[in-house]
Amino acid sequence: MKKLILLLLTPLSLFSQTSELDDLLGDQEPKTTFINNAFKSSRVINGHSMEMIGEGVLDFRILHRFGVVKNGLKDLFGLDQASMRMGFDYGITKDLTIGIGRSTIQKELDGFVKYRITQQQTGKKNIPVSIIAIAGSTIRTSAFSNTAFNDFENRMGYYSQIIVGRKFSENISLQIAPTYVHRNLVQTAADNNSLLALGIGARAKISKRTAIVIDTHPILSGARKNYNRMPLSVGVDIETGGHVFQLHLSNSKGMNEKAFIAETLQDWGQGEFQIGFNISRVFTVKKNTSTSF
Repeated sequence: MKKLILLLLTPLSLFSQTSELDDLLGDQEPKTTFINNAFKSSRVINGHSMEMIGEGVLDFRILHRFGVVKNGLKDLFGLDQASMRMGFDYGITKDLTIGIGRSTIQKELDGFVKYRITQQQTGKKNIPVSIIAIAGSTIRTSAFSNTAFNDFENRMGYYSQIIVGRKFSENISLQIAPTYVHRNLVQTAADNNSLLALGIGARAKISKRTAIVIDTHPILSGARKNYNRMPLSVGVDIETGGHVFQLHLSNSKGMNEKAFIAETLQDWGQGEFQIGFNISRVFTVKKNTSTSF
């Protein structure tokens, strides 16, 4: 009988010792940690960032640009003039976002689909970068001065983009974004319908709620010589509770991919840049979700 009791108690004793050993050593199975907040918004300044909008979250965005500063007090350093884009982006899932917008320049409508192929993570699976694919289109709704060009297809433009980005530390993030832009109608025979650009976005955090951001898209092929300029924007992100406020300088008037990549004509060296600001305000439409930024 004693032998039977000892036989029954032995597995319990071994289980207790194993449990105590696990408590001392900790869980040896590596946990997956997804990397978020590389940028504080789903846009760097003009271009998309590697960040996604959370599932069930609506991001209401206002992008505002004044006139060029080089005219000085005559135009109050550009404050007498203004253009804007208003947009709504929605997170269908944590990896899929759709968005629409409308710009005052050429009264253009634009829309896009943004899908995260993989997210930077550590632990059980170590993935060093996030990869995002984006496809979008624009349509001009203002009339052409030459009515012969008013056909629907002449109003259309398209772009596709792959973002590869990495958050190197809590303070530094960097991404590159090969981008293809196509316009059905161009201004002159000297212009190419298609352009290839390399987007570059960077963020350097300088305090808990502020960061310096840089957004540029040098054109690799398709630019008209001595006409197209490299779009370059430099800004400061300021996080204030439920929204992100961004103050920036940019030589791009347009605020969708076709406009700021293919139609930037202003030269920073000639003082042809303008003051602008972006405001992002998120709303949780679907409960029990959280944003990615």
